[in-house]
Amino acid sequence: MSEWKEYKLGEIAEIIPGFAFKSKEFGKIGELVIKIKDINPPYIILSAMERVDTSSYPKDKLGKYKLAKGDFVVAMTGATIGKVGKLKTDVLAYINQRVAKIKAKNCVCNDFIYYSISTEQFQAFIRNNIDSNTAQENISAISIGKFPILLPPLPEQKAIAAILSSLDDKIDLLHRQNATLEKMGETLFRKCFIEDAKEEWKSGRVGDLIRILSGFAFKSSSFVESGKYRLITIKGVQDGYLELTNSNRIDELPEQMPEFCKLQIGDILLSLTGNVGRCCLVDTTYLLLNQRVAKLHPIKERDKAFTYFFFRQPKIKQLLEDMAKGTAQANLSPIETSNMELKIPDDYTLNEFSSLVTPWLEKLIFNKKSIQTLTKIRDSLLPKLMSGEVTVEMP
Repeated sequence: MSEWKEYKLGEIAEIIPGFAFKSKEFGKIGELVIKIKDINPPYIILSAMERVDTSSYPKDKLGKYKLAKGDFVVAMTGATIGKVGKLKTDVLAYINQRVAKIKAKNCVCNDFIYYSISTEQFQAFIRNNIDSNTAQENISAISIGKFPILLPPLPEQKAIAAILSSLDDKIDLLHRQNATLEKMGETLFRKCFIEDAKEEWKSGRVGDLIRILSGFAFKSSSFVESGKYRLITIKGVQDGYLELTNSNRIDELPEQMPEFCKLQIGDILLSLTGNVGRCCLVDTTYLLLNQRVAKLHPIKERDKAFTYFFFRQPKIKQLLEDMAKGTAQANLSPIETSNMELKIPDDYTLNEFSSLVTPWLEKLIFNKKSIQTLTKIRDSLLPKLMSGEVTVEMP
């Protein structure tokens, strides 16, 4: 530790706030633009990014706002202020306003800076240095630049970053495998049950194959700071994944809570309020099903893969959104969802689909559990490596 020195982030890195693209410029053509919503730590998610046609801009005007593979950004505004994401794909993208690009200066390892601001210490610093607490929280590039960082010699920076990067690469590989498995499952579902649907299949409803079980209304008075169980609310159910950040917690299970609300790894969830129709798998333990989230339980275990990929179909999600009622906030009725009309496939087709796709679903769940394990290892190592508590042997 004798050679480690403390610097301010702004002394060793450039902090570049994004460009103020006008809302009318966004469309379906042009270059990708990274907004705060696209930062899903530890990555930047490309799937929902918007585009801007930049052909009318002078070539040198947007240069400093361009991101390359391996670059990273931080959110400067809103409820998710301070979240950090790295670009893992080789694409052309620009940063929008209120998103800041951070780039290490000469003789500093860029990835070491990335991991330094991926710590809880950075998040605590952001929370304690908000520039505005009015309608929306904000932090400036100058304030971000005051974050203190302990910096070892360059070879040690690179060695530390390499250890953490190897874990991130394994996590990223599993995410990419899962994306492939999701696409394979959705494609085969569409082929078997939509494109090749048989006229002789009998008419029925979703409830003939799947039970839709609503969550429990936990009392906020029972919430505790660091309880044993985390509650899965509608904000936790995203398209294809669980978001557990800032989940409410409890220590004691209510006597009236149904047993099915104690979630198991592999359970399938559906959001019923707000952004309705989002579906994901449970990938960790000690989770409880809160109200306005449903558990999708196939009547026959054979139909678990059918259940998951049925509700992952974009057309089904659109149907659910159209069914949702409510003015200020859309609400989906479990009863109406259960009564959705459905052509019931014959047992032969359901059995064939299950034999092919169930192993894919099991691999998907296994990968998600592995991601959780690797993430815990990385998150445990991160603060110790970045503080010098755990040292790296140098050649």
